[in-house]
Amino acid sequence: MPAVTHPVPAADARSHEILASIRQAFAEKGFDGASMQDLARAAGMSVGNFYRYFPSKAAIVQAMCGYDLTEIQGEFAEIQTSDRPMLSLRERILNHFSEESLKDGQLWAEITAAAIRKPEIGQAARQMEETIVSLLTTIFAQATRRPLEEARVRYEGQCQMLVMLVKAMAIRTAQCGPASPALAAEVVAVIDRLLAQISNDTAEG
Repeated sequence: MPAVTHPVPAADARSHEILASIRQAFAEKGFDGASMQDLARAAGMSVGNFYRYFPSKAAIVQAMCGYDLTEIQGEFAEIQTSDRPMLSLRERILNHFSEESLKDGQLWAEITAAAIRKPEIGQAARQMEETIVSLLTTIFAQATRRPLEEARVRYEGQCQMLVMLVKAMAIRTAQCGPASPALAAEVVAVIDRLLAQISNDTAEG
């Protein structure tokens, strides 16, 4: 039987295209500095049409979090089915430190700042982080052969640290430029220590 495909609805696909086209303008001008007119212009749309897709800047940020999270969930699905999930996870984490991946650092710096002032953005950012922590927990439960709930409690700190490192490196790169080799080496060493700690914590029996 041929595989059943589920095409992306046209409206969702168009929203994704708009988000991709305005990310740079949003990052450069900032949450408060970027007007809806600026963002509509970056998307090549009239302001009225732009409002049909995104009625506010908060709605834009929420949609960005949602789309980025969908991509992250796809990455974790591939990690979970790989022959060596922990090694695959390490590779994916380090890929987020590439120059291309760190281009979104300024955008996430703006979102982090806006999350402090705007409860709805703060909620979207927290939900995104909580979901990533949950995805990491699933990988760690699989690698250590522990029940999911036990892994959730046991590795909560390590999961949060990994998320914080990726986020902090992206924001720092946006503010200060690429990390020095010494800093990059220290970050990788911390990641390796965390992952080794978990890999060696396999449940007995």
